[in-house]
Amino acid sequence: MPGTRKLGRATDARLAMLRAMVTYLLEKGKIETTVMRAKEVRPLAEKMITLGKTNTLHARRQVLAFITKEDVVKKLFDEIAPKYADRNGGYCRIVKTGPRRGDSAEMAVIELV
Repeated sequence: MPGTRKLGRATDARLAMLRAMVTYLLEKGKIETTVMRAKEVRPLAEKMITLGKTNTLHARRQVLAFITKEDVVKKLFDEIAPKYADRNGGYCRIVKTGPRRGDSAEMAVIELV
């Protein structure tokens, strides 16, 4: 993916972190993280929801290859994706919450709309 942020990590560690964050976002509905991480998570989460809307075996396997928990995949296909059936994109919202106390990193909440 051109234009991706490195987020101070090696490729495999970065992908593992993003997979975990997308999984947790779909599981809980919202997470608090830095703005840069939230901006990287949003397109990945929206792609998973878009795949969930097609509800085919191929789409399910594509999602299973990325999301780390099977019960989250089931929730995506059974609950989350049908909720957005009539919506074309824009499933996530990023709300900035101000700087973090320890290192002043700009924080945000990313949530499903």
